[in-house]
Amino acid sequence: MRGRSVTDTPTEGGGEGTWAKLRRRKVVQWGIAYAAGAWGLLQGLEYVSEAFHWPEQLRQVAILALLIGLPIVLVLAWYHGDRGEQRVGAAELTIIVLLVLLGGGFLWQFGRPSEKAVVPTGAAGPAAAATTDTRPSIAVLPFDNRSNQSSDAFFVDGIHDDILTQLSKISALKVISRTSVEQFRDTRLPMKNIAEQLGVTKILEGGVQRAGDRVRINVQLVDAYTDAHLWAESYDRELTAANIFAIQSEVAAAISEALKATLTPDEKTRVDAVPTQSLEAWEAYQLGKQRMARRTSAGLTEAEKFFRDAIDLDPAFALAYVGLADTLVLQPGYSGAPLETSLAKAGRAASKASELNPDLAEAWASSGMIYSNEGQFGRAETMFRRAISLNPNYATAHQWFSDMLGSLGRREEALSHAQRAAELDPLSAIINTNLGEQLASTGRFDEADARYRKAIAIDPSMPVSHLAIGLLMAYARNRFADAVPFIEQAVELDPEGPNPPLWLAILYLDLGREAQTAGLIEAARKHWPGDVAVDYLSAIVEWNRGDLGAAERHAGTLLERYPSNPEMLAIVRDADLQAFDYQAARSRYAEAYPELLAPPPPRIDGTNCFVAINLVPVLQKMGEIERAGMLLDLSEQVVRTIPRLGVGGHGIADVRIFALRGQRKEALVALRDAEKAGWRLWWRYARDFDPSLASIRNEPEFKSIFADIERDMARQRAELAARPKGAALELVPSR
Repeated sequence: MRGRSVTDTPTEGGGEGTWAKLRRRKVVQWGIAYAAGAWGLLQGLEYVSEAFHWPEQLRQVAILALLIGLPIVLVLAWYHGDRGEQRVGAAELTIIVLLVLLGGGFLWQFGRPSEKAVVPTGAAGPAAAATTDTRPSIAVLPFDNRSNQSSDAFFVDGIHDDILTQLSKISALKVISRTSVEQFRDTRLPMKNIAEQLGVTKILEGGVQRAGDRVRINVQLVDAYTDAHLWAESYDRELTAANIFAIQSEVAAAISEALKATLTPDEKTRVDAVPTQSLEAWEAYQLGKQRMARRTSAGLTEAEKFFRDAIDLDPAFALAYVGLADTLVLQPGYSGAPLETSLAKAGRAASKASELNPDLAEAWASSGMIYSNEGQFGRAETMFRRAISLNPNYATAHQWFSDMLGSLGRREEALSHAQRAAELDPLSAIINTNLGEQLASTGRFDEADARYRKAIAIDPSMPVSHLAIGLLMAYARNRFADAVPFIEQAVELDPEGPNPPLWLAILYLDLGREAQTAGLIEAARKHWPGDVAVDYLSAIVEWNRGDLGAAERHAGTLLERYPSNPEMLAIVRDADLQAFDYQAARSRYAEAYPELLAPPPPRIDGTNCFVAINLVPVLQKMGEIERAGMLLDLSEQVVRTIPRLGVGGHGIADVRIFALRGQRKEALVALRDAEKAGWRLWWRYARDFDPSLASIRNEPEFKSIFADIERDMARQRAELAARPKGAALELVPSR
C-alpha cells in the first residue's frame, strides 16, 4: 500500500476515546489543513481585492463559503478515514500546513499595497514613489450637490476647490490636489482604499445645498483607516461671497486643530483673506479654472473669457489675474497663439496679481512660468522657489519648476520636483505626463511608459499624454507602427493644436512617408500661418529632406525672434558652411552663446553641449583647432550623462564627437551601437548632410549601418500600412 505505514492502519476495538477516533479517521489533520488553507486563501484574496479594487462583498461571500465548507470537509474526512482510504501521511500533512501558513503569511505581510501607492482604477503602471513626507495628510473628496440642481454643480465644485486650496496653504499639512481627488467623485470605494491610492490618512467629505439666498455646507473629517469621525460641522448662512470665504477659513482652522497642525501667523493671514466680495466674480473664476483644466485649445479659449469676466466684475480679484496669466501662458503650446503676445499679456496679468497680493503663491508660480518661457531662467527659478516656500502643497509650482529644470539639463532636480508634484496630485493626468517626461530624460523608459499610460487611464481625452507616449514609442523603443496611432489620436483629440500634426510629420519623415509629411506641413502652414511651432518643424523637415534653402528661410524667421535656438542655428550654419562664409557662422554663435567663445575654459552643461558640438566644424574651418578640441572634450563629459534614446536623448552626439576628432573607428562602433539600440531621430540628415560626420560618410561600415536603418524603416512602413484602420491603441504595459 503505497504511501502508508503500519501505524497508519486503523484498528477496531473498545475503549478508544473520541479524540483518538478523530485522529485515527484523520478528521483532526484535515480540519487543521482546511483552517490553514482557508486562512491563506483569505489573505491572498485580501491582497488581490485591494490591488484590483474588488468590492468588500466578495470577501464576505468567500468567508461565508469557507465556513459552510468546514463541516462538509470534516464529514468527508470522517467517512474516508473510516473506509481506510485516507492517503495523506502525517509528515506530508505537516509540510502542507507549513507551506500554506508560510504562503499566507508572506502574502499578508509583503503583498499588501503600500499606503503610498497611487494607482487609479484601470491605470497601468507602478505606484508613485514613496514619499518621506511625515506631515499629517488629508484628501478633500468632491462634495455632494444636495440641491439636486445640475446648474449648481460648478458652484459646489467651487466650494470644494476653495476649501482644498485653503488647507493647502497650511505648510504643516500634506494636502492632495483637486485633480486627484476628482477621480473619486461618486465613488463607492471604501475610505481605506481611497486613502491608500492617494497616500493620506485623513479624508474630508461633505455636501453643499444652495437654495435661493441661503447656502448650507456640511463637512466631516474621517480617519480613513478606522472610520472614526474626528470632526464634523454644519454651516447655514446667507449666500454671500464673504460668508463663503468665512466658512472656508473656519473649516481650515478646525481641521488644522483636529490634526494638530499649527498655522504660522502668515498662514493664518492668508487663510483668513477674502479674495473677492463679488459672488459673480468668484463663480466666473471657478468656471475658468474648470475650462483650463481640460488642456485643449477650445477649453483654454473659454477659460480666458471666464477669467476676464471675473476681472471685469472685480478688478481687485488677484486669483482671477493668475488664472488669466496661466491660460495665456498655456495657449501657445496648445492652440498656436503667438508666443510673444501671449507672454506679454500673461506678464501684465501676473504682475497685477502680485501687486494685489504679494504673498499669493499662484502668482509667483505664474511669473516663474512666464520668465521660463522667455529664457530668463535665473529669475524664473527665484519665482518658483518663492511660490513653493509660500505653499509647499502647490503641485503646479513643482510641476512647472520641474519642466524648466529638465530643459536646463538639471535632470535629477527636475525628477525630484516632478515626483513631489505627483505625490501632491497623484491622479493628475498632466502631472503624471510631466513625471513621465522627466523619467524619460534620465533613461527610465519603462517607468515613463507606465506614467504615460496611467495619464491616459486617468483622462483619455488629454492629447498631450497620447503625444508623449507616441514619441517615446518611436524614439526610445523604435516602434513607429505603434507610435503613429497614438499621435493620430492626439491630433483627433485636439484638432486646433499644432504640435501633434507637426510631430506626426516628423515621424512620417523618419519612416520615409514623404507624401504624408509634405501634406501635413502644407496643411499646418495654411491653418496656422506664422505660428512658431509650424516654422520650427517646417524648418526641421526641410532640413532633413535636404532642401536647405527652404529650411534656411524658416530658420531665419525664427532666429529673428529666438536668436539662440540650437536647431535653427545649425540650419543656418549649414548654409554658411555651404557658402564658405565661416565668419558669419562664428559671429552668429558668438552672439547667441558667448560663453562658448569666451576665454577658456568655457562653461558647458546640458543647455549648450549640443550647440558646442555644432560649433566645432565652424571653428575647425577657421583654424581654431585648440578651442574646437576643448569644446569636444567638455561636451563629451556632459553627453555621457545623457541617455542615447528618446526625443531628449543625445542620439549620436558621441558619434559626432569621435568623427570630428578624426577617430573614425570609434565613431563607427558608436554609430553601430546607436543603430542596434534603435536610434532613428533625424537619421536621414545624419546620413546625407551632417557636416560633423563628413570624415566617416564614405566608409563602407557607415553605408552598411544606414542601409540597415533604411531596411528597418521599410519594414515598419509595411507594418504600419498593414495595421487595420481604427485598431485599438496598445495600452497594455510595454516592455
